[in-house]
Amino acid sequence: MWSLPLLRHTDVPPRVTENFILSGYRFPDYSLLQCLVSAFRPTNETGNFWTHFLPIFLFAFHFLEIFKWEGAPNPGDPFFYPAWNYFIGVFYLLLASSMAHLLNSMSLIIREICFFVDYGTISAYTVGSSLAYYYYIHPQAGIPKTGVGAQNATGTQSDRGEGPSSPPPSCTTSSFYSSLLIFRPFFESLYIPCSCFIAIVCVITCCNTRQRWRKYRYIVRTLVFLLPFFISSTPVFYRLLSPSPYPPNSPLPSPYPSSTMAVFFYRHCFWLVVSAVFNISKIPERLSPGKFDIWGHSHQWFHCCTFLSILDELHMIKVEIRALLLHPSLVPALTTPPQLPGPTLCSTYGVMMLLQGCIASIIVWFGWCAYQIYAPEQKRLKVH
Repeated sequence: MWSLPLLRHTDVPPRVTENFILSGYRFPDYSLLQCLVSAFRPTNETGNFWTHFLPIFLFAFHFLEIFKWEGAPNPGDPFFYPAWNYFIGVFYLLLASSMAHLLNSMSLIIREICFFVDYGTISAYTVGSSLAYYYYIHPQAGIPKTGVGAQNATGTQSDRGEGPSSPPPSCTTSSFYSSLLIFRPFFESLYIPCSCFIAIVCVITCCNTRQRWRKYRYIVRTLVFLLPFFISSTPVFYRLLSPSPYPPNSPLPSPYPSSTMAVFFYRHCFWLVVSAVFNISKIPERLSPGKFDIWGHSHQWFHCCTFLSILDELHMIKVEIRALLLHPSLVPALTTPPQLPGPTLCSTYGVMMLLQGCIASIIVWFGWCAYQIYAPEQKRLKVH
């Protein structure tokens, strides 16, 4: 099993080859066990597997920290529904990506299905991010309605000798609320549906690149995921561009926006841009074909950069969760328009399950099309 020969690009079907990668290929007739064992062999997919498999554990370690914080409710509390959906989105993305690179040599058909699933989990991740942004970063998220942190807020005000009243209104505050009212219909009614719709469009487009636009497939796949980024990040853009709802001399420091949140968001964007550059340019293997076949080729760097972007996104969300837990009194309340509803099973897990059902049906359709195309060719490969 360990002695299965690795092949050059001229010895495998053209469908299996990648630009500027000349060796380290597995023939597309491996068994499941052979694919699993190949994770410990130096193939041109080994690095692609480990660069998204190992990060699963690092991400889980940083994510689970939030349950140890002061004032944090139990993990099953509705407060954490959006966080768990975000975790599910990231977990499935990293797991599906690593497994797609490990198992794609079982057959040409399974190869296509593996990457269809990969595209689907990327889209599901973007909606998981949207749910976290919606409830934790949105300027009037419904989190305070869950009652989480209310005891902390009372304690904080008592220590200061303050009453429960909100900070006095000001011109800045009025301006903030006026601008909020303009975007309120979008945030309340369109934000999550738009995120889901764009996610479905991305899955269909990326699956189509397996057969169409082959020459520009990496450009199309990279650019198409800019759409969910801009839609999902709307609450962050709003927070960064809006003035603070509190006057400068307010005794309560305003988290709108948090400088720490901004730093993590800019880093998140930076790593996304770098990952896009690697994915489109195919550097460094473009500069020296054959030299980076096993280690150091662009897709491995792409994986590393995408995970770093996810990690910074997680830290950004954690900053906002911690602010809500420790300083719930900083969330505008009495003088503001009605807040959005808090997270529920239907508005979080229900949305993700409905989306996953739509994505699964898309994958089944494209998988059937792939079977129609590649079944005859796979039979010929087995004969040879």
